[in-house]
Amino acid sequence: MREAVDRLWPELTWIRDPELRDRTARTWELALERSPLNAEDLDEIPFTLLVPDCPATFMEHKRCVVHIARRGAEAMQEHMGTSLSIDMDTVVAGAILADVGKLLEYEKVNGKARQSARGKALRHPFTGVALAMEAGVPDEVCHIIAAHAAEGDLVKRSTEAIIVHHADFMAYLPFKNLER
Repeated sequence: MREAVDRLWPELTWIRDPELRDRTARTWELALERSPLNAEDLDEIPFTLLVPDCPATFMEHKRCVVHIARRGAEAMQEHMGTSLSIDMDTVVAGAILADVGKLLEYEKVNGKARQSARGKALRHPFTGVALAMEAGVPDEVCHIIAAHAAEGDLVKRSTEAIIVHHADFMAYLPFKNLER
């Protein structure tokens, strides 16, 4: 399973802390082990079910979010580094893990993705945090998973969570606003 995770996520190498890198990968392993989806499905299913006929795949969206979050955090460090502390490992791990719970929220039926029974009861921020906590991911990263979507509007987001939240919505809202 680790080979599949490493293929999905070459960006894991951006996480400098080897323990955090391993725990981030382990979270994805747990998700793949428990999901009705397989790693190949992630290159085919839409990243959201909220956009009818969404043209972007799960992995296209995820990879975009991780890259936007990293580059955004780097720009913030470059221009505001003396006045704002940002933990890059936390940003990258949080961005990689933000949607890991969708592997438990979605299923494929007749080749099409749909929300699973579990997904109807528990949205992906909840299942994502559960998987990450089981893998020993630190609370700072679990906070990002919990707060990256609308559920996070009810908590005070950390700087790293704000970065991932905005990266996620930058890669979501243009699709939501497309006229079809």
